[in-house]
Amino acid sequence: MATLYIFSGLPGTGKSTLAALLSKHLGASYLRVDTIEQSLKDICGLKVYAEGYKIAYRLASDNLIQGLNVVGDSCNSVPESRVEWEQTAINSGAKYVNIEISCSNEIEHKIRVESRDSPVKSLALPSWKSVKAREYHPWGSEVISIDTAGESPERSIQNLIERLGI
Repeated sequence: MATLYIFSGLPGTGKSTLAALLSKHLGASYLRVDTIEQSLKDICGLKVYAEGYKIAYRLASDNLIQGLNVVGDSCNSVPESRVEWEQTAINSGAKYVNIEISCSNEIEHKIRVESRDSPVKSLALPSWKSVKAREYHPWGSEVISIDTAGESPERSIQNLIERLGI
């Protein structure tokens, strides 16, 4: 049975790095909402609100129905998007796993936010001030939490793989 790995976390926590590494480890489809949203802006000139997420859900469903594992990479900061990701898996006859990435060391997190480059062409990365002000709700359901503070991406992905039992 296919599985949807649903990532969440604030910008700069290492979420996209770990999502991409997990996708590579599993040979899974990788859907990054930032890429979808920036494509809609660049190609269609759209102002984007939830359209990127909605497209990601549909693409995830297409892949899950084909029996392919999918890694969904987004901030996923509110209960509504989390429920939609889960419902996408359920409606596609797949399992899902919620994964939350955090960086508990505020100094390290700030340095990451302020020093990173975007792998998504034209994507304007958020400032530390906007990351701190971002709406982000605690999880109300089962989630695998990975704290990347003081850890290399290699150690963090190994920790996640162990926690997932894969």
